[in-house]
Amino acid sequence: MICSSKGTILTHRGKHSTFRLSPKNQLRINNNLPITPVTTFLRSSSMAVETMSNPSPLLLTSGASGRVRALFSTRELKRLFTIIHSLILFILLPFRVVVWRRRTGAVVIRDEKQERKVWSPTQIVVRKRSVGGESGCCSVAPPSVPAAVVDEEVAVRRELAVRRVAEDEGGDGSSVREFSLFMTRRGDTLFTQSWSPVSSHHRGLVVLLHGLNEHSGRYSGFAKQLNANGFKVYGIDWIGHGGSDGLHAYVPSLDYAVEDLKSFLDKVFAENPELPCFCIGHSTGGAIILKAMLDPKIESRVSGIVLTSPAVGVQPSHPIFTVLAPIVAFLLPRYQFSAANKKGMPVSRDPQALVTKYSDPLVFTGSIRVKTGYEILRIAAHLQQNLNKVKVPFLVMHGTADTVTDPNASKRLYEEASSPDKSIKLFDGLLHDLLFEPEREIIAGAILDWLNQRV
Repeated sequence: MICSSKGTILTHRGKHSTFRLSPKNQLRINNNLPITPVTTFLRSSSMAVETMSNPSPLLLTSGASGRVRALFSTRELKRLFTIIHSLILFILLPFRVVVWRRRTGAVVIRDEKQERKVWSPTQIVVRKRSVGGESGCCSVAPPSVPAAVVDEEVAVRRELAVRRVAEDEGGDGSSVREFSLFMTRRGDTLFTQSWSPVSSHHRGLVVLLHGLNEHSGRYSGFAKQLNANGFKVYGIDWIGHGGSDGLHAYVPSLDYAVEDLKSFLDKVFAENPELPCFCIGHSTGGAIILKAMLDPKIESRVSGIVLTSPAVGVQPSHPIFTVLAPIVAFLLPRYQFSAANKKGMPVSRDPQALVTKYSDPLVFTGSIRVKTGYEILRIAAHLQQNLNKVKVPFLVMHGTADTVTDPNASKRLYEEASSPDKSIKLFDGLLHDLLFEPEREIIAGAILDWLNQRV
């Protein structure tokens, strides 16, 4: 092939045939007779040669049999289910029930003195801790974070949480209890508190995360035990719980709680740069911690975690709920399933512990909200698919008689996790709330032993 200065391409084939491709894309032989373009000529020629040289019988199939087999593969069925599910949600979108914003509507407000139903107006609630004197009392002043608009129900819960901190004199005087408000990246205000040993020598840090429907203040006694062993303790009420923002026990996304924990840990790291940090989580709080530890940036800065009855395996009361949960959670996220009411569920064999829990105004005792339940199923499913990615040192503890979360899932966590430092303790016959069982001192002692060996 030769290129001329005028852009004409000359192609020589054999001794007597010369093809010329003019700028007008017309192909001519040396006798100036027009013929078909080269590309068409070569394509037809190759097809003719192939037909003559390979006289195989004509295949009378379109490959449909292979497509049918692929249609019934697991991958294709999952894809089909996703398409149908999305289509259903799209069709139902115009009929979605509109729920009023959380700061309007009738709510039941409970405190330690009375219970009343009101139409809650919006208001500005601003508070900041101020600890003074030996009594550790708190005063109310403008906050160090931007003011949050909260409804009356949240205001009552937050006021009660603040009051309990103010009235706590530290037990035997070895602890100092304080509270603060933490602003999330979404703009929600979370109630947090801390328990510090009076001694200035701190051996380590512990961040406590409570379970579903409860709050960090329930673990005050255990926090003081940690103080006695030289650990400073932080507690955080995640969204919709305790003194934090949000409709009581309504969790729009547990990913919010995971991100809030990460942000709070960054704050704890910054305030205590030289101390090893551990996390202790109960039930859903344990699941939140586990998912946060899948982030290498967080996992690398945490010295270890302790999980009591973690929500790694959670079974709905009926299998149909697993299918309906995404749809109902989309349409009626705040609806409460009476069939899933856990009020009075045996979570402890200590009668007094049950009375104390279910008479606490900061503990939600109503039926679980649909969206909240769906979020728990979702985070549990995510964790089960990523157990082998857990690398942080951990101790997992579970009662074999637990009917809320599955002890077998804790066994799977122990068996499949990649962590070189992992331990499991199963307690025969114990129920869900291990730290509120009659054997609570044994449980607390096992946790303290594990922590003390790693500081």
